[in-house]
Amino acid sequence: MEDLLQVGVITTTHGIRGEVKVYPTTDDVHRFEELESVLLDTGKEYRELKIKSVKYFKQYVILKFKGIDNINDIEKYKGKSLFVTRENAQPLGEDEYYIADLIGMEVYLEDGSHFGTLKDVMETGANDVYIIKTEEGKEVLIPAIYECILDVDVEAGKMEIHLLDGLV
Repeated sequence: MEDLLQVGVITTTHGIRGEVKVYPTTDDVHRFEELESVLLDTGKEYRELKIKSVKYFKQYVILKFKGIDNINDIEKYKGKSLFVTRENAQPLGEDEYYIADLIGMEVYLEDGSHFGTLKDVMETGANDVYIIKTEEGKEVLIPAIYECILDVDVEAGKMEIHLLDGLV
């Protein structure tokens, strides 16, 4: 399981005082108000940035970090990801999973035969859709609904699915 979970990506600077526009990659955009800090992936290391203020603009979050008061101090981090540790992540409800824990999971049919590997999760609004690469190399889209997803074992890295008619 991943120790760090992505919560956003810096898209661009906002103004000249060191604020950044962040595209949120978390279900709850308002979770930034509860965070004291995030970890910035600089490409070489993770740098902790303390959050000073949070604002919203359209689908973006505008973040101001303590100690960064100039556009030049933050501009080099455009396109970089922001993470939180698992301890600071949003708590999950029943039958909820972090996407980072699902990707790479081995997928099996209900008869026990290996079907493929979960490559990505598409968030559609109504329900997520799992993108599974089959043994034959095809991509199959499986809706993340109770009728299709029979069991998820994050610890074992396994998922059991039922294929509805017409999905393959």
